[in-house]
Amino acid sequence: QVQLAESGGGTVQAGGSLRLSCAASGDIFDLCMGWFRQAPGKEREGVARSAPDSFSSDTPFYPPSFKGRAGIWRDNTKNTLYLHLDSLKPEDTAVYYCATAIRSSHCLDDFVPSNFHVWGQGTQVTVSS
Repeated sequence: QVQLAESGGGTVQAGGSLRLSCAASGDIFDLCMGWFRQAPGKEREGVARSAPDSFSSDTPFYPPSFKGRAGIWRDNTKNTLYLHLDSLKPEDTAVYYCATAIRSSHCLDDFVPSNFHVWGQGTQVTVSS
């Protein structure tokens, strides 16, 4: 299984945007992948999900709270997954993780952490007011 490494975190001012990268140690074209985040004292929550290339009819999935201000895409030639998030608020402060799903079919299921089994170490994002 691939290993994942996130980068791009840091401190951002409220109203700004961020772009995170997730570099994988192997091919990702056939993997269901997602971005999650976890704030102190809160449960891990999904931010965006990207389906494998074989899911030609599927589009990226965003939970309602992120629809319109999050973007997820992948570069299979670089085995890298990306996340863009704009209109940042202090409430977006969290550790952001990328992950791969246990099965590619999980991209058709509920977007929950328990469907994902390989995680990066996370990257801290702090939004200052």
